[in-house]
Amino acid sequence: MSDIRHDSDNHGNSSKVIILKSERDRSASAALSDLSDKDKPWDIHRAESDQIEKHYRGTEFQRYSDRIHFCSEFLDFVLRPTNSDALKLKLKAARFCHVRTCMVCTWRKSLMYKARVYKSLPKFLEDYPTYRFLFLTLTVKNCAIDELRQTLKWMNQSFTRLSRLKDFPGMGWIKSVEVTKGRKGDAHPHFHCLLAVKSNYFGRNYLSQRKWCELWRKSLKVDYQPVLDVQAVKAKGDLTPLIAEIVKYQTKPTHLIGYGGERDREWFLEYTRQIHGTRALSIGGIFRNYFRELEEEPTNLIGEDETDVSEDFGQLTFNWKRRDKKYRLLDFSTEYYTE
Repeated sequence: MSDIRHDSDNHGNSSKVIILKSERDRSASAALSDLSDKDKPWDIHRAESDQIEKHYRGTEFQRYSDRIHFCSEFLDFVLRPTNSDALKLKLKAARFCHVRTCMVCTWRKSLMYKARVYKSLPKFLEDYPTYRFLFLTLTVKNCAIDELRQTLKWMNQSFTRLSRLKDFPGMGWIKSVEVTKGRKGDAHPHFHCLLAVKSNYFGRNYLSQRKWCELWRKSLKVDYQPVLDVQAVKAKGDLTPLIAEIVKYQTKPTHLIGYGGERDREWFLEYTRQIHGTRALSIGGIFRNYFRELEEEPTNLIGEDETDVSEDFGQLTFNWKRRDKKYRLLDFSTEYYTE
């Protein structure tokens, strides 16, 4: 077995030293999730992608199955120093499939989007310091899964009409599409929107939820009252995690995977057909001057910080073990520190 020792630095911070003594220990006990808490999501999302791969296997989307199978199979990390004397794992290389429904790639894209928001948001807040923000969710009645593409087209056209109404307060917006699976096997598409509004919105220009519903119904051109939710974002510090959540998923993994039955698989395959070529995210108004980059798919999912000139202290390679549902150490230094 591995020896685990806790040492303290000059500041009294404890770091974990793991010494792997034999080839048997190397293959049997060194899991990425054991060595780095922040990298535990790798196991979760890679296991989800295995289920997605199975749904595609033997279908018209076999090429997606093949690409997902080899996605992030090997992860190369380097050891980088931290503010304490410990070392941390930093992803250096991996091969990604870029399949839209791959949960590993979706997760990595969300991290890249979040980094872009961190970069762009301060400039917007500097230029528009008095602006406030609304989180708006717009829904319609459920549709059959094979009508999803047409429904999304209609909803996008309706949102365009909404944004052009005189009463619409949004000076800028980020709009994302989410699709959940209904209890009857239908689809529930809806929009999540972040709106930037002038400060006087919360005075004479305030819109009640009832008024918002009327504007959305008018834009949809329907004879029923659609359901929506609108909330003020109270603190500007909440914006970055909120935007990151908005751009995170078009459909949650549990809705894509289901319980693994044939009906779940058929729903997922039709979902893949329906969303092909559609846009999950759009930016409008004054936000386009700051967040237009969010509309572009990240090609680099490694996330290397070009300003980081830290020296590397060795390299570790992890391999995805499907039976264990864990990334395990393949190549490593015999002694290293992790936070």
